[in-house]
Amino acid sequence: MHTPKIKLLIALLAAVSLTGCASSQSGSTYTREQARQEMHVRQGVVESVREVTLEGTKSGAGTFAGAAVGGVAGSNVGGGKGQIVGAILGAVAGGVAGSAIEEGVTKKKALEITVKFDNGQLVAIVQEEDERFHPGERVRILSGNGTTRVTH
Repeated sequence: MHTPKIKLLIALLAAVSLTGCASSQSGSTYTREQARQEMHVRQGVVESVREVTLEGTKSGAGTFAGAAVGGVAGSNVGGGKGQIVGAILGAVAGGVAGSAIEEGVTKKKALEITVKFDNGQLVAIVQEEDERFHPGERVRILSGNGTTRVTH
């Protein structure tokens, strides 16, 4: 009933859905909404740097895409009621797998950077690992609209 072309199309849609879930929390990447916005700039010294992990997204796109692919694949099992059961089981298994794949694919390495401001206040900021920071290094902390980042 389903042609190989339809199966390929569904698999491609699943892959595109998963890649669209990734978002950046980098010190160097800005969203369009952050452009042309004033940011408060403070300076300080890096006290410590610790490698951490940003968890992957759980948007539901991976679950949906996996369920679609699993349902189509499962519907090819057996005949009659077996196809229906296969489609349901395939959709459930595909949804679970798709969710796990989405989270794994979008997980990123990050840094927890503790900075001591010139006034003595300590803050810790977590951001993607796109720049290296070292204790004792002087840095800028940019804050605005709920976002804070550390830069050189």
